[in-house]
Amino acid sequence: MAFRAPGSPESLLRRALSVVNHVCLSGRDHFVAPSLILPPGFSSGPGPGPGPTGLLTSPAAAALQFPKQGADKSVCSREFSSSGGSIKATLFPGDGIGPEIAESVKKIFDAVKVQVEWDVHFVGKTVDPKTGSYITWDSMESVRQCGIGLKGPMATPIGKGHKSLNLTLRKELGLYANVRPCLSIPGYKTRYDNVDLITIRENTEGEYSGLEHQVVKGVVESLKIITHNASKRIAEYAFHYAKLHGRKRVSAIHKANIMKKTDGLFLQCCREVAEKYSDIVYEEVIIDNCCMMW
Repeated sequence: MAFRAPGSPESLLRRALSVVNHVCLSGRDHFVAPSLILPPGFSSGPGPGPGPTGLLTSPAAAALQFPKQGADKSVCSREFSSSGGSIKATLFPGDGIGPEIAESVKKIFDAVKVQVEWDVHFVGKTVDPKTGSYITWDSMESVRQCGIGLKGPMATPIGKGHKSLNLTLRKELGLYANVRPCLSIPGYKTRYDNVDLITIRENTEGEYSGLEHQVVKGVVESLKIITHNASKRIAEYAFHYAKLHGRKRVSAIHKANIMKKTDGLFLQCCREVAEKYSDIVYEEVIIDNCCMMW
């Protein structure tokens, strides 16, 4: 694990996106912000973190958290600048409302004095044979070279059409962990109070394998792929995240009562990792029960 300098591109972009959250959420019920793309090797938040991250979507991102009660809320008035000059980052404006959001976020970066040189890449109009989707190989290379990227919303056709653009990004860039904080915001009333949980989802396997075909007319088969390597990797990520952020419990959500081999392997890997974290409570919950707990 490596500590990243306070003035690193990652920390500066995270701080600027944090300002986006505080400014925009104070005046709107809902705010759709672009996503922060960090290729393998970048940490999941301030300080040391476990290897590759997931696709971190703001405001539901591990490192872009809202201040807790009593925390300093003057962050909106602070200025952040890079001691090393401008930062080069890949920007995917996306489609739909994406370009409008991307332009607004660029203005906010300017307002907080984060100098970013944007390498802008738009979704292609034809399928790139190297990626199998409308995201080009050149776009992927841009993220790899810059080391960081910002992504606006990208539409995925339902039940037909081209390969998911988000899935392409996850697989090509090794973004295996999707980190989704869900927490109550002081002063913002919702159906449930004092919510504070983190969902960490494996992004590349299971139903996200993207492997399906028609066996015969009227019969379609979808393959759910589960491997020991990916299951143990996401389990390690979850337990490391819990320890790093002072969490006391990790729950493995599964359907092993029906999918005994695939989800059974997933649980086996979780148990192997849990043995190394005696200070963290580990439990297994069937997905049906988990949904009903709320």
